[in-house]
Amino acid sequence: MRESEFGVWYEALWPQVFRTVAISVGDRGLAEEAVAEAFAKALARWPRPAQADNPPAWLHRVAVNEVRSRWRRARLERRMVRRLAGRADASAAVLPTARDDALWAAVAQLPERMRQMVALRYVLDLPEAEVARQLGVSRGTVASTLSTARGRLATALAETHHPAASVAAREEAR
Repeated sequence: MRESEFGVWYEALWPQVFRTVAISVGDRGLAEEAVAEAFAKALARWPRPAQADNPPAWLHRVAVNEVRSRWRRARLERRMVRRLAGRADASAAVLPTARDDALWAAVAQLPERMRQMVALRYVLDLPEAEVARQLGVSRGTVASTLSTARGRLATALAETHHPAASVAAREEAR
């Protein structure tokens, strides 16, 4: 019974949690690995994660923490390689693969904290107060950051779909 309950829970939550984490971290492959790890941790603690106040938010937090751990390990590895090789160019970051969707690409360009807020608010559909609680910031910070994010996304999408019009609009704004 335990596995079948978890399977139903997994199938219901995976798409939403994956989208949220992918938007938060800006890399689909890394997000997929991190979400798989989050669900593995949930299974190990089953059924407690399903009884959490907000299971998708819990899974998001676990997955993003996994990504941060991987980023820290990668930084340490780059430092070690740089020391061993004695070259500064060994620490050059690998760019993520090209996005197939203009919105995805625009969101990926947002700073990490802004991506997290966008993901939690618009993918998980959490209220601003819950986003603030999850990220340990004030509701006003969330509202302000989301407003800025929407503006940046609108500008980026306008440039993608109508490059000449967006250049003219920028010139007019000066």
